[in-house]
Amino acid sequence: MTVATAQALEGLRDLSTIKWYIIPLLLVVGYIYSQEITKARKSGNWNPIFAALTILGLDFFNETWNGWVMASTGYSAFWTVPGPTAFRVFVGWNIEIIFMFSLLGFVYYYSMSEKRDRTILGFKEKWFFAIVYTVIAVFIECLLNLGGHLIWEYPWWELSFKGIWLILVIGYFYFYAGAAIVIDLKNNKQKITFVACVYLVPIILNIIGFGFLNLMY
Repeated sequence: MTVATAQALEGLRDLSTIKWYIIPLLLVVGYIYSQEITKARKSGNWNPIFAALTILGLDFFNETWNGWVMASTGYSAFWTVPGPTAFRVFVGWNIEIIFMFSLLGFVYYYSMSEKRDRTILGFKEKWFFAIVYTVIAVFIECLLNLGGHLIWEYPWWELSFKGIWLILVIGYFYFYAGAAIVIDLKNNKQKITFVACVYLVPIILNIIGFGFLNLMY
């Protein structure tokens, strides 16, 4: 087991690590969602919320299989976040990251035009912004990695020309692709089903991992 993995397991889901600043951050996230729900009730447009929930759910899925990698290898997850946090949920997921991904879908959605019919540099805007925000997010992750806050242990998932592509595609791009897909579905019933499936898979994996296999990740 790597040093970073051992450090990430310390205080895992330990309520004594909780910091007071979680409460105002939670209120900020709650306020934004309540405002979005209020607007959706008036307009009938729930797409911003579907986009936000999809990106958060896909990140939940990523963090779940990343934890399974750590538990099954006994060596390391693809990424770990061993540094200080107000609450560590998985070895690669903390409360600060969760708050960020809770809002990322709104940023993506509101970057697009109302009808989402623009073309930018030859790309439909939903794919243009998916690419732009993917590049920005991975750039930030590289800075976090260089600062020792986000640890990568495998040659196919590292700061190199060979490793960066997998981080771009699996680490972020497919989050935005999922958001683009859900907002283009025909009706709310299909969108609710899509979002439910996004969450159902990691929930089942965690029930299996924690409930039956006693995995710690």
